Amino acid sequence: MIHPPSLFDAHLDLAYNAVCGRDVTRPAREQSADEQGIPSVGLPDLRDGNVRRICATIYCEPNLGSGRGYTNADEAFAMADAQLDWYHARFATGDMTLVTDGLFPEPIGIGAILLLEGADPIRTPADVEYFFGRGVRAVGLAWKRTRYAGGTGAPGPLTPAGVELVHELDRFGIVHDASHLAEESFWQLLDLSAGPVMASHSNCRAIVPTDRQLSDDMARAIARRGGVIGINFFDRFLLSPGDHGKRRANLADVVRHVRHFCDLIGDTSHVGLGTDMDGGFGRDNIPQEIETSADLPRVATALSETGFSDACVRRIMGGNWAEYFEKHLP
Repeated sequence: MIHPPSLFDAHLDLAYNAVCGRDVTRPAREQSADEQGIPSVGLPDLRDGNVRRICATIYCEPNLGSGRGYTNADEAFAMADAQLDWYHARFATGDMTLVTDGLFPEPIGIGAILLLEGADPIRTPADVEYFFGRGVRAVGLAWKRTRYAGGTGAPGPLTPAGVELVHELDRFGIVHDASHLAEESFWQLLDLSAGPVMASHSNCRAIVPTDRQLSDDMARAIARRGGVIGINFFDRFLLSPGDHGKRRANLADVVRHVRHFCDLIGDTSHVGLGTDMDGGFGRDNIPQEIETSADLPRVATALSETGFSDACVRRIMGGNWAEYFEKHLP
């Protein structure tokens, strides 16, 4: 088995799950199942899997007819602020370490780069300074449609407010996460911004043909900008339509997406992990070989067994993301 020096998972919704009632400071096996399924992520699991760095998200659920979630920007801001409070409490205890610049050494505890998934909590561009001051270093403009951009299942361009926000994010050197952007918004962002771009948790549209995945052209564009694409472990984003619902996803499916992007781009420097393993679904919806984040080193073994060199495995498991953020954080 390949043992990379340390792993990097570029998308985990820790604070969202915590404010919804999960005690993610405990191992996943000690957490109770809930309406989102059987938990697969806890801070001890990350440590046991040698996941030393993560992108820790702030995800605020919009009210899309469910009767819960935010209905306006002020409510979204309050939800984001509560999640930031949770993260800062973890930084105070030493369970996690806030990473805010590109000079980060091997962290004490779990090094966390704060990522705002969906920009509706930014009430106006003036709030960017506040979020930056609290440690946010990456922002995705959309989840579904937001006030700023078209998103998953909601096609459309950047709004005028979105164009203004892009300029303000660039002024602070904040990384753009393109994972949920609608295609029109994606290309407009790349034309408008010269700042760093990544996709924290996105898979191949060539395998799973929905707008939630990246087209080959989008993936090439991210690579040309020096970005990295994190492979998402949600089975709906791993399995082709003919397989989804008929079998469990497995690590061979993860490797298939990794290999497609690597072959498309021409090297292994632009692919990593962005598991989203706690993103509103449970253990039954991730690769069957993975029960918790402690099992992520098994991905390295799967990559090695399918022909990736040790050096490439280390890059995919963490080196690419570490190098990207060392270069692009302010």
